[in-house]
Amino acid sequence: MCRFLLAKSKTPISPKALLDSFSSMAQKSKAYDGDWQGDGWGISWLENNQWFTQKSLLPIWTEKNKFSHFPQTTLFVIHARSASFPAHKNNLGFNQPFVNHPNSFVFNGFLKGVSLSSSLPGDIGAQKIWSLLRQLLNRHPPLEALDKLKEIILKNTRQVQALNIGLADQKNIYVLNYSSKHKKYYRLHYFEDDRLKLICSEPLSGKFIFKTLANNSVVRL
Repeated sequence: MCRFLLAKSKTPISPKALLDSFSSMAQKSKAYDGDWQGDGWGISWLENNQWFTQKSLLPIWTEKNKFSHFPQTTLFVIHARSASFPAHKNNLGFNQPFVNHPNSFVFNGFLKGVSLSSSLPGDIGAQKIWSLLRQLLNRHPPLEALDKLKEIILKNTRQVQALNIGLADQKNIYVLNYSSKHKKYYRLHYFEDDRLKLICSEPLSGKFIFKTLANNSVVRL
């Protein structure tokens, strides 16, 4: 189980303030089983129409001194990781966001009994889901691709406890929010005004008034 945030701004902003709020939320957040989000973190940001990424294996709340180093941007994606298995810890390549031009991807969820094609690239579930979504994005616009991804996952998985996906391209942020268990933990939240749009795993502190996204939603902000 993980936490993520996607942000889209009308004009360039520094990610620092939102990273501060997000890291505090991630530190306090506990899953229904007591799990934490301390197995590393990552951020991707748009700069000159290209995605740049930085990742770490340390808990995000221990590295607040890095937040002021990120440049102003109109789009950024943040992920705090909780590794599902001990063998998957301490591998920077497993940390999200995953980026493939023009998209940045984050995932939070829990699947049991997945029978997707073994030819899908990836060593862990999140990587294989990202590989499948990239194939769909080659043939469909983002909202349709996310819908089709959900259909494929539900059809080929014994139990989908949750399937939350955040996606950003060079213009918009998108989200798929689906859960069948522990819905309070897995529900997503959003904020939007005429300058800023946010999608987050939990509401952030500060001036933002978040609304809860309906379960089984695929939306664009």
